[in-house]
Amino acid sequence: SDLEFENVDEAGGKMRPIAAGQVRKGGYVVIKGRPCKVSSLSVSKTGKHGHAKVNMTTYDIFTGKKLEDMCPSTHNMNEPVVERNDYTLIGIEDGYAHLMDEDGEVREDLTIPPETMGEEIIAAFEDDKDVTCGVISALGHDQIMTFRFQ
Repeated sequence: SDLEFENVDEAGGKMRPIAAGQVRKGGYVVIKGRPCKVSSLSVSKTGKHGHAKVNMTTYDIFTGKKLEDMCPSTHNMNEPVVERNDYTLIGIEDGYAHLMDEDGEVREDLTIPPETMGEEIIAAFEDDKDVTCGVISALGHDQIMTFRFQ
C-alpha cells in the first residue's frame, strides 16, 4: 500500500521528508524554515569515507530571496506541500483582497501584493475586468502570486 507520510511544522504547513539526493531542479525544499524552489543542484564527491554532498541554490517562493544549502545526499530534508488555487476577485477593502473560490467560499485574509502587481490588479478591478488571482499556499502561508483578467 502507498503510505503518504506528512508532518506539520509549527506554522501549520504540511511537509514530507525527502532524501537530499532525491531533490530535483524545479522541486521544492524547506531551507531555514522557508519554502524554496530549487534553481540549480550540484553533487560533489567526497573522500573514501564521506558522503556525496548536494549543493543547492534555491529561491524563496514567496519573497524571491536566494538561499543556498549543502547537505549529504543520504540525509533527509523536508519538502513543503505547495498548493496553487485560483480565486475570483470580488472586492478590495483596506488593502485586502476579497476572494471567492469556485464553491462560492469567500476569504478576506490576503493583502493585495505591493508595487506593480498590486497596482495592476487594482487598475484591472476598477476597470470592471474579471480578475482571477492565483494564490500559492505553503507552510501555513498564503500569498497572491499571479493574476489575470478578461
